[in-house]
Amino acid sequence: MRCARRVARSSSRITSGASKERPNLARALDRVGKGDTLLVVRIDRLARSLAHLLEIVETLRSKGAYFRSINDPIDTSSAQGMLMTQMLGAFAEFERALIRERTRAGLEAAVARGAKPGNPRMRARDPAAIADIRYSLNEKHLNELLDGRHRWLPTVKRLRPHLPSALVLRQIRAITPPVRSFTERTLVKACRTLVRAGYAEAIILDPAPQLPPDTRVARLVADRLNTHPNSSLREIASWLSRDLREPTPRGGLAWSPEGVRRALAQARSLHLIVEGGPNGLEGAAACSNE
Repeated sequence: MRCARRVARSSSRITSGASKERPNLARALDRVGKGDTLLVVRIDRLARSLAHLLEIVETLRSKGAYFRSINDPIDTSSAQGMLMTQMLGAFAEFERALIRERTRAGLEAAVARGAKPGNPRMRARDPAAIADIRYSLNEKHLNELLDGRHRWLPTVKRLRPHLPSALVLRQIRAITPPVRSFTERTLVKACRTLVRAGYAEAIILDPAPQLPPDTRVARLVADRLNTHPNSSLREIASWLSRDLREPTPRGGLAWSPEGVRRALAQARSLHLIVEGGPNGLEGAAACSNE
């Protein structure tokens, strides 16, 4: 078993486990493959919260990879290890909450004594300080995007610019567990940021063509079958109705397996179905009554 060894660390400073600025963690998660183990020194060096820890563990499990901590009894390859991961993650989050409360109380006491917390250069509106803050905020935003891009950016790369951003956003919102809380505007902004930083091709920013509604549905259904080749017609119909809330050709919201079958037939005529998949169109049609 290969081991992907990464500790959240930059070349100039150690990154806090509570921080979202985790470019090295994002790179490590990108490089982890099936059978790999992500190894860290301590659990509190990895995640900023219990929810973040469980999200990382779930990402690794979806790749067929595992997580181990050197100084904690954690190995997610077993059920006992998963239980211990959740318990220690909760304790680490509680400890950080106590630190935040003590810090806040200390600041309030300092203000009561007449102190003026904050950066003196910012209070003086120093242009150099403002430029530094703006640069830091831009870097922070980029690092936040890098931290979780592996969960939503592949969907963007698959669908853009063939589909408009509004439809791509609906696909992203249907991902479980949920990813970032995007709006259409912030999704476009995030894509533009990653393109400028060299993490995505500029084509994802191109305008989407005007598509007839039936062609649009064919593209959505084709993408679903290409990424979930074992889906039945009934499952795709439920996904269109419940998750995407995509209107039917008659304006309703309840898709039937027969409606999905017609959309898949059109997708094949448009050469949108990846041939040679485990089931492909025939597999979905065979499962229409499941």
